[in-house]
Order: sequence, then C-alpha cells, then structure tokens
Amino acid sequence: MLVTDIKPVTKQKFQIEIDGQPAFVVYKGELFRYHLEKNREIEQSVYTELVDEVLTKRAKLRAMYLLQKMDRTRWELERKLQESGYPPVAVERALEYVTSFHYIDDKRYVAMYIESQKNKKGKARIKMELMRKGVSSEVIAEVFEETEDETDTKETIRSLIEKKCSNPTQMDEKEKRKLYGFLLRRGFSSSDILSVFREISE
Repeated sequence: MLVTDIKPVTKQKFQIEIDGQPAFVVYKGELFRYHLEKNREIEQSVYTELVDEVLTKRAKLRAMYLLQKMDRTRWELERKLQESGYPPVAVERALEYVTSFHYIDDKRYVAMYIESQKNKKGKARIKMELMRKGVSSEVIAEVFEETEDETDTKETIRSLIEKKCSNPTQMDEKEKRKLYGFLLRRGFSSSDILSVFREISE
C-alpha cells in the first residue's frame, strides 16, 4: 500500500490517500508516529494497528458524541462518520458498537418521529421525510401499522383546517381547493381530506 498523498484538513488533521484513494484522517502527531509520508509504502501491520487501535476507537467515541447531541438514524450516523474521514471498517465497527447498546434504533426513531410530527403532517409526508433519513420503507410501514389511528389523522386534518379557516362550515369552493392542496402537500390522503370536508359540511 502506497501513500500517494497527504492533504491538510485542519492545522492538526490530515487526509491520507493510499493508492490514489482517500483512506483515513489522522492527527499531526500520528504522521510521525506511524511514519506516514507521501510516496512511502505503509506496511499492512501498521495499517491494521492504525485502524484497529486508533481509528476504530476514535470512530466509536465520535459516534457516541454525535448521538449525545441528537438522536439519529443508522444511515445518518454512518454518513456523519464517513464525512469525518473514518475508513469503512472503523465506521462499521462503530455502528455495531452503538447498535449493541441500542443507542441507535431505527424503529424507535421512526416511532418518536411520527409522534412528534403527526399533528402537523400526513402519513405520506412523514414517510417521505423518514426515507430521506435512510430508513427503510418496511420499517416505516411496520411502525405506522403499530401506531396508526384513523381518528387521530382526521382530528389533525380538522385542526389544521380550523387554524387556516376562521369559519370552516362556511367555506366556499375556492377556499376548499386551497385547503385541499395545502393538506395534500402536508402528506394527508385525498380520501381522508375529503372525508373531513364532508363531516364539516354536514
């Protein structure tokens, strides 16, 4: 393995490139300790020690720090660790470590996210946002099935209509169309919206 480049990330951190590919980030002192120099071979034993003894431990600590600041999905945490320059094996070990203590749990994250958003957004919008966070559609569907309540959904729609319209029972067609579009963009289904409209008019 050949060190093909060493790029400064900060005054104290350096990106090491091996065989033309970004490999990991180390501190200035580690450049000297492990004899990391451009156009110099890095022995397998040195690489293994760096990954096992230094970078994996550092990745675990970084993962813990990131989770202390806010809850994250597995995908979000993985992306953050990758952005910090940890090699894939160190990232995977860090993810396994925090998962073993249930510090990350996508199912729990989805349940909490739904609970915090259900009074503002519909199922489709919440699902889209969770998928952007890297949660699988299967996990999202499973949690929705466990927590979904049609009454809650309609109550949320009714509440949003009342906030947007001072007198819902007197809405004209223009107001209904505007509200309908607003609620669709919030992720509520057409059938639920129309059902609430019918209940209000009756």
